[in-house]
This record gives sequence, C-alpha cells and structure tokens, in this order.
Amino acid sequence: QLQFVESGGGLVQPGGSLRLSCAASGLTLDYYAIGWFRQAPGKEREGVSCISSSGGTTNYADSVKGRFTISRDIAKNTVYLQMNSLKPEDAAVYYCAGLISSGSRRYQCSYSRQIYPYWGQGTQVTVSS
Repeated sequence: QLQFVESGGGLVQPGGSLRLSCAASGLTLDYYAIGWFRQAPGKEREGVSCISSSGGTTNYADSVKGRFTISRDIAKNTVYLQMNSLKPEDAAVYYCAGLISSGSRRYQCSYSRQIYPYWGQGTQVTVSS
C-alpha cells in the first residue's frame, strides 16, 4: 500500500532550522515526483517545493527560495526538506505528496497541489520565540 509519513516537525525559534522527512513505502521514488506543501490555520494549502522523479530537477516557491532545500535518499526511500532561517510565517502543517511521473515528465516537477493524488498526514512546524 502506497504511503507517505512525514516527521521532523516541532517548535523552533525564528532564524532556526528544521529538517523534515517524508518516508515513502509501497512505491519507489525513482518513479514519483514528490512535493512539499504547507497549510497554516485559515489559509489554503500551498506548494513549497518539489523534486522530480529523476531527482535532477527541483523547484521552490519564491517565499522559501534560498532558505529551503529539498533532497532525497533513494536507498532510504525518503525525501527531505531542510528549512533554514525560519520565519514565523513559515509556521504550518507540512505535507508531502507523490505523483507518478514517467517518460519526459521524469525531468519536471510542479508544486501545484491539485495534481498530486497521494498525500501524507502532515507534521506541525511552529516558529515562535
């Protein structure tokens, strides 16, 4: 059964760092683009970053560019989101999601939430002093 499990969330002070993990099971990351999304209270879920199934393409929302880094470990079937210089506005529940991606799409990724059919349950990130 295909499953994503997020972990690594917690409370961090502004300017601090966290690394989120998205452990995948029931699938091989080589065939899936993975996206990270977040949802703050009262706001819509928004895309943060994505990595292509080839692993060679990553994209970031402008709000996190230069501060967040997405990566993956094929051997562990896990995708990471390294978050640095965290701001209070980064606080949200963070989700990872998967999209099967083959052929020419292996080299592309999008963090548009509507195209991702498989989702994890989320991990809470709180940024506060």
